[in-house]
Amino acid sequence: MSQPSEPAYPGDPRQPPRYPGATPPQPRMPYQPPPRHQAPPPPQPPPAPDDLEYQNSPGRRVHYKAYQRGTDATAVGQLALHLPGFSMSLLVVLSASGTLDSVTGLPYWIPTLLWIASGALVFHRPTEDYFARYLLKLQRPMPQEAARLEPVWREVTARAGVDGRRYELWIENSQELNAYAAAGHIVGVTRFALERLPSAQLAAVLAHELGHHTGGHAWSSLLGYWYSLPGRIAWQVIRTVVVFLVTFAGAVSFAATAVLVVVIGAVAFATTVVFYGLPLVLLAIPYLMAAVERRSELRADEHAAALGFAPMLADVLTTMHAMELYTGKPPAEPTTLAKLLSSHPDYPTRLRRLQPYMETQR
Repeated sequence: MSQPSEPAYPGDPRQPPRYPGATPPQPRMPYQPPPRHQAPPPPQPPPAPDDLEYQNSPGRRVHYKAYQRGTDATAVGQLALHLPGFSMSLLVVLSASGTLDSVTGLPYWIPTLLWIASGALVFHRPTEDYFARYLLKLQRPMPQEAARLEPVWREVTARAGVDGRRYELWIENSQELNAYAAAGHIVGVTRFALERLPSAQLAAVLAHELGHHTGGHAWSSLLGYWYSLPGRIAWQVIRTVVVFLVTFAGAVSFAATAVLVVVIGAVAFATTVVFYGLPLVLLAIPYLMAAVERRSELRADEHAAALGFAPMLADVLTTMHAMELYTGKPPAEPTTLAKLLSSHPDYPTRLRRLQPYMETQR
C-alpha cells in the first residue's frame, strides 16, 4: 500500500504558491450551452362532456332486429337512376371486350362477366379496408379514440336493434364537423367531431350515418357509381377529343370549325336516335340524382330522430350552419342551378323536418 503524503509546508515545491486572498484553483467543468427557450405547448381543448343518457349498458341484453339492413325507396331510386349510366357502361365494356377478343382471342363475355361480378366487392371487407384507407383517407381509431367512440356507437346501435360489430369505425384527420357512411360497413367521423362534440351530439351524428346504412343508401350509391364509371370515363375521353378538335379547327379556319360542328351535331343526333333518346336522359340524371340524395339525407335525419336524438341532431345542424356562415363576409346566395345540384338539403329544411320529433322528445 502507498504511504500517505506528508503535509505541505510553506515553500514546498510540490504545491503552487498561494497569495493572500487567492482562491484555490477549481476543476474545469465541461461547457454546457445555455438552455434554449422552449415555447409552452399549445392549450388543449377540454374533453367533450359525456352527456349521453345510456339506456343499454354493456352487460344488458340487446334485442337485434331480424332484418337489420334494408333498401328503402331512396335506395331503389338511386339504383333506377343509375340504370342509364349502367347501360352506357355496359356498351363500353362490350366494345372493349370485343376489341380484346379480336386481338387476343379471349371470349368477349369473360371480361364483361367479371366486370358485372365486380360489384360484389362493395361488401368485401379487404376491399372496403383499402377503399377507406387510400381513397377516403381514413384511419383506424387509436386506443383512446376507440374508448371514446365505441360506447357511443354501442348505445346507438343497441337503440336501433342493430349489431354494431358488423360495421367498421374509422377516423378522418380533419378539423371539420363531418361524418361518413360508405360501402357496406364503413362509418367514419372526423377528429373534430370525435373530440369536440358532446357524447349526445356525437351519438346523433352516428345515428344519422347508421340510417344511411340501414336504408341502403351507402351501398346503392357506391354500387351505382362503380357501374357507371366506364361510361363516365368514355364520356370524358370523347369530350376531351371533341374540345381538342374544335380548338384545332378554330386555329386553322372558321370554315373548318363550322364543318366540324355540323359533323359533331349529326353524330350526336344519330346517336340519340339509335339509343332512343338515352343520351338526353343522361343530361337530366345529375339533377334527379341530387334530388334523391337530398331525400336520403332527410331519411337519415328521421332515422336518428326516431332513436331519440332529434334535439341533439338539431344542435349539430345549427353548429354546422354557424361554422359555414363564419367566414368574415356575408355568404353569397346560391343560384337556382346550385340548389338543384346540391346533394344536401339546406339547414332550415332539415331543422323544420326535425321539429315534430323535438316537440315529443323534449
